[in-house]
Amino acid sequence: MKKKITLKHIARELDVSISTVSKALKNSEEIGRDTKEKIQAFAKLYNYKPNNIAISLKNKRTKNIGVIVPDIVHYFFTTVVRGIEKYANAKGYNVIVCLSDESFDKEVINMEMLANGSIDGFIMSLSAGTEKNNDFNHLREVTEQGIPLVLFDRVTDEIACDKVVIDDVLGAYQATKKLIDEGRKKIALLTTEDFFSVSRSRNKGYMKALTDSGMEIKEEHILRLPFMDIDEDLISDFLSAVRPDAVLSVNEIFGIYGMRVLQRCGMRVPEDVSIIGFTDGLLAKHANPSLTSVAQHGEKMGETAAKMLIDRVESEDDDDASYRTTILEPTLIERDSTIG
Repeated sequence: MKKKITLKHIARELDVSISTVSKALKNSEEIGRDTKEKIQAFAKLYNYKPNNIAISLKNKRTKNIGVIVPDIVHYFFTTVVRGIEKYANAKGYNVIVCLSDESFDKEVINMEMLANGSIDGFIMSLSAGTEKNNDFNHLREVTEQGIPLVLFDRVTDEIACDKVVIDDVLGAYQATKKLIDEGRKKIALLTTEDFFSVSRSRNKGYMKALTDSGMEIKEEHILRLPFMDIDEDLISDFLSAVRPDAVLSVNEIFGIYGMRVLQRCGMRVPEDVSIIGFTDGLLAKHANPSLTSVAQHGEKMGETAAKMLIDRVESEDDDDASYRTTILEPTLIERDSTIG
């Protein structure tokens, strides 16, 4: 079976612009006869079929933006959506939010539903299912048809598009260094399975801080948990065995659970053990004691993603493929779970 060919493929093979290919296939008088015939012959040879939905989406502004997030209950994603809406509404755009619920299938269905001419482009964070499957074809099809896409937080290098992320390596590095500077010697890491891009980056920051401080990286001090299921017994067994004097958690939930387990074991926070988590959310602020956190600046991330998308939608240059990745700097918010 021949691979589905796109306007971008034809343009690349014939060394012309995408807009030239598009006009030639529409028999536009703006394109010279020789070029037009060459493009049409190539398209016929490879059985090119235009995506009418994508074409209608590209040619007709709706002033709507489609946003797909893995989870709306997670504080971080609610702040990102708030930032997107704040910027988009100020520019006269409406925001349609869909949940993938961490499901690859639901993510694909949401994209298909929105890509029917009802939106001008997508802003999204990859679901757990998509990252686990390592399948990005639904994103590739969208971008190859010229539909603007901005990925945020959970992104992939497999897709050429604009992206906005936090510097997760730096955030974990700063958090781990803070624990080391307190004099902590046995720093445990609560993380997720390795297919998560953000967790991989945070793991790197943790390991780099240990290495730079001359401390040994011990696998037995690292617990990789399933993302969707909080296994408190597994956390309890791990922390009881390790008896750490500090814990870094790659998210807020694991950090709160870890703190509860340690307190049940009779350990005092932060006197006996310091704890830091990612996401400066409501759980972190109202935990007892309050949780020191790496702030991901979700609202700023949302505003940045919305600006990137709207700039792309309103750009007159269809062939501008100079995609950008904006990296925001994290902030360590110190609270009562660490020693000031």
